[in-house]
Amino acid sequence: MLLARFLRFFFRLLYQPFAWTYDFVAAVVSLGHWRDWVMSVLPYLPGGRVLELGFGPGHLQAALSSRGVAAFGVDASPQMASLTRGRLRKLDFTARITTGYAQSLPFPNSTFHQIVATFPPEFILAPETLREALRVLCPGGEFVVLPSAWITGKRPLEKAAAQLFRITGQAPTWDNRFLKYFTAAGFETHSEEITEASWKLLVIRARKPKTNLHQKPVCW
Repeated sequence: MLLARFLRFFFRLLYQPFAWTYDFVAAVVSLGHWRDWVMSVLPYLPGGRVLELGFGPGHLQAALSSRGVAAFGVDASPQMASLTRGRLRKLDFTARITTGYAQSLPFPNSTFHQIVATFPPEFILAPETLREALRVLCPGGEFVVLPSAWITGKRPLEKAAAQLFRITGQAPTWDNRFLKYFTAAGFETHSEEITEASWKLLVIRARKPKTNLHQKPVCW
């Protein structure tokens, strides 16, 4: 328990005062898979306006912008916001990001076609977060959450990395009880797996009900 607390504290430091080291550390602990894992949500984000909760160093923001998607982001870390603005500026993309909290989103009702969060902390299951996500999604819009990754390879380094993920809670024992938080908030929810040779991801897809059965996602 002490080791787990220390590692979680370390990752909190990594996300704020040492944000500039985030990409390197994430790549090392994931054996080079981290960015591929984050990008795995792109097929679930077909476009329109997409809000990313916890955009981190901004790689997904850049990928969405390169596809012509109007990408927005909210993150509590000023350091990550600075990194992301710099990254998007270098690529000549518009930075539609702000510092803030998912429990109080600074957007009107029915603004976004999709919301996405990759490897978010526990705040993602807070009733306030889910209530805000439901509010700013348009009817029929989807909240896509990538909460967990499991390294399944059998090589020594892969086994060590898998153990580290278990200690820090990045690879929890999964069952569908986690979906009840989304369902209780009013979402229509299911989960999917993405599997490769040496790793597996879980994706939660939570859809805001349409006001009309045959209605396409409509935003203001």
